[in-house]
Amino acid sequence: MALILKRGQLPKTPHTEFYAKPGILALEEIHGSYGFSGAYSRKMHVRRYPTEIVAPPAPAAFNLSPKPARKAPLQPYHIRTARLPYGGDFVRSRKTLLWGPATAIAVSKPSRSMPEKEFFRNGENHEAIFVQEGEGVLASEYGEVPFGPEDYLLIPKGTTVQWRLKSPRAFFLIMESLYPLHFAPHYLNSHGQATLMAPVVETEITAPRFVDPVDKEGRHAIWTKHGGGRVTKLVLGHHPFDLSGWEGALYPFAFASSAHHSIAREIHTAPPARQTFQAGQAPYNGFSVCTFRSQVEGWHPKDIPAPYAHYNVDCDEAMFFSNTAYGARRGVIEPGSLTFHPGALPHSPQGNAALESRKARGKISSYLAVMLDTYFESLQPTKEALAVSDKAYALSWHRMAKTARSETASA
Repeated sequence: MALILKRGQLPKTPHTEFYAKPGILALEEIHGSYGFSGAYSRKMHVRRYPTEIVAPPAPAAFNLSPKPARKAPLQPYHIRTARLPYGGDFVRSRKTLLWGPATAIAVSKPSRSMPEKEFFRNGENHEAIFVQEGEGVLASEYGEVPFGPEDYLLIPKGTTVQWRLKSPRAFFLIMESLYPLHFAPHYLNSHGQATLMAPVVETEITAPRFVDPVDKEGRHAIWTKHGGGRVTKLVLGHHPFDLSGWEGALYPFAFASSAHHSIAREIHTAPPARQTFQAGQAPYNGFSVCTFRSQVEGWHPKDIPAPYAHYNVDCDEAMFFSNTAYGARRGVIEPGSLTFHPGALPHSPQGNAALESRKARGKISSYLAVMLDTYFESLQPTKEALAVSDKAYALSWHRMAKTARSETASA
């Protein structure tokens, strides 16, 4: 993240003596990435280190490990996440649907906030979260970030968070990455600013609102995800949100999907023009996150706005549909549909989508979808994904093409 922020009170010079409260030495912490080479933030704790656990670490009674569907055949999948039940809080409602060595895609559909003295920390992956439904506050040691429908939330690995809902329930798409998440480097100039040609502007983020430190004792549980989805309960003897101040470039933030300013051209625009975020070093590892939102479709007199069949053999593609206006899948998807197209298989529009898309030339589309493409990493579905999958999806191209040809012949 190119935007360096400063919140609260901390010494101007790093690693120097500082007192947030008279006579009490404040204790410094560095939250870093890529060892000591990546983005980091400097945090000042009022009086206690974040290492001061007061009970032996213990395995949680639940875990977030993926449940592989090991005999699942190679095929395209349509996972109907809207049919997963609501319930629990953000942590206990979480279900992994697709996973690989460095990437995972999960859904959480909580019906309540996290308990006052419980917190969550993803200790193995960075997270990009899309809010399909609900509103509330993402609280962390950095402060509070409000969120609502169609927002992204980016949370660095190791951040201690508490999800507080302001709505009766919520629906989150969670994209996890072993590698740090950020805006795509090719959008930034040599000084770290978004270029004037980029579809995103780094200053349009919603950064944490600083909150006064909670300087009090008491047992506070941090459910920490690690080791492939195992969860360990760590108990601090003080509140984890105890910072007098922080500064740096590694912190959670929100970014409205509407702040992705789509790039249009005379003929169909390929997905890289819609990229919003990146994990790792594309195209060598990690993944890209693209935002498909309303834009002017191609205005060439013979443009086909529907995407062409494509076969990116080095990428697995997962696409989450926030609404059903995406023409290439119209009649198949429902709000919350997650399609998964492994890189070993080509995929294309369905039925008469290409023909029908001619009506959209030069018009503003109304779809909203989030796409994740991995680089040189294969994903696989879980048992929980198969439980809500459309079993007829793999044959839907043939079925819909047959119907479309029949209708054309009889017209």
